[in-house]
Amino acid sequence: MNDEIIAEVRAIKEALAEESGFDIRRIAEEIRKSEIQSEAEGWKHIAAPLQPLPNSAFQRTRFAHR
Repeated sequence: MNDEIIAEVRAIKEALAEESGFDIRRIAEEIRKSEIQSEAEGWKHIAAPLQPLPNSAFQRTRFAHR
């Protein structure tokens, strides 16, 4: 990823957190409301795995042994 994308994502994250007063419970509640609304609009949500999948790119990148 390039630095511009990362900077934009961080700025959005900061703005959303500020809207919720940096309260993690309010942020989580807003996410739940958004998920309910998007599901009502026909969007499908897929739960993220709790653990990285074996041999996934994420696991190889984050947990690489040297």
